[in-house]
Amino acid sequence: MTIRYDAIIIGTGQAGPALAARLSAAGMKVAIVERGAFGGTCVNTGCIPTKTLVASAATARAVRRASEFGISVGGPVTVDMKAVKARKDAISGESRSGVESMLHGLANGSVYLGHARFESPREVRVGDDLLTSERIFVNVGGRASSPPIAGLSGVPYWTNSSMMAVDFVPPHLVVVGGSYVGLEFAQMYRRFGSAVTVI
Repeated sequence: MTIRYDAIIIGTGQAGPALAARLSAAGMKVAIVERGAFGGTCVNTGCIPTKTLVASAATARAVRRASEFGISVGGPVTVDMKAVKARKDAISGESRSGVESMLHGLANGSVYLGHARFESPREVRVGDDLLTSERIFVNVGGRASSPPIAGLSGVPYWTNSSMMAVDFVPPHLVVVGGSYVGLEFAQMYRRFGSAVTVI
């Protein structure tokens, strides 16, 4: 079935929902396509979950330093990573649900769940539906990439995305790469209690 829209937005990351809301409010008929988790990278594996983890790590460090400020905590400070992860998941989940609810509630919007495939410069297929529009916005975000390092495929490792599932404090974490993402994970896990090596 072919359905005509004034605009098609592929992906619900940072720009997609705001654009969909604005176009819908202007009276345009808008299709929003999402194949994965609503909210994109920021909500699911980027800004929101990592800053939530950073806040927990900073709290752990502050409590460990409490005696420097004349405060006694009465014993060793431990980190319950299952609880830290549950808090992170709840905060990300609330954001994800909020984005999804907002998009489903748009007066002139239709949400399609599935993989968008271009069939022509003005046509996008999602499952059995063929969507057509003069305006197609691609807002698909990013994915973790593993570099071609000799031996990497033979050892267990995490990317910045798969690290979101970790619910324990690794005894030793080796971070390959000194980008802001790598250093963010290095400092937070050091504060959680891991030994950390940055290469």
